[in-house]
Amino acid sequence: MSRSENAVEEALDTLILVDENDNETGTCEKVECHLGQGLLHRAFSVFLFNPSGQLLIQQRSEHKMLWPLIWANSCCSHPRAGEATEVAAARRINEELGVQCDLTYLYKFIYQSQYQNVGSEYENCWVFIGQFDGKLNVDNSEIAEHRFINPADLTRDIAANPDIYSPWLKLEWTRLQQEFNQQLP
Repeated sequence: MSRSENAVEEALDTLILVDENDNETGTCEKVECHLGQGLLHRAFSVFLFNPSGQLLIQQRSEHKMLWPLIWANSCCSHPRAGEATEVAAARRINEELGVQCDLTYLYKFIYQSQYQNVGSEYENCWVFIGQFDGKLNVDNSEIAEHRFINPADLTRDIAANPDIYSPWLKLEWTRLQQEFNQQLP
């Protein structure tokens, strides 16, 4: 499957609806999950570090429905109906970044954030970290730009320029720094 076919397929994905305790309650098409205030669904965020301890961040494609051209963590997406979250995270880092590496689950949390008058994220988001040493093969239909950044520089830049970063990155990065700093590469 080509990358453009993959992007079209992802737009048509059926996502997993969940309750406040992350119990599955049904499924819904991806776009419908993000309209209005959003429907609570399962998602994940991945933070990938290189051997120097720098974090890979990405600027979302201008074609994204929510938060286009905003900087986010290495990879964020959703498991498809019937797909384990860990499997989905490994699938998406490979599809978006051309990366295969071990991922470590850290925590999950619920957040809701409105994007202009377009729609919302309302997610039970599982957060993973990983480390890789290799070459990226970035899917340009998903990612406008990408770069590695030192953790301290990211913290300073989020404080100085909060509007260029996604709401989930800001929430997750704060918690990673406060509660999981010893587990970060």
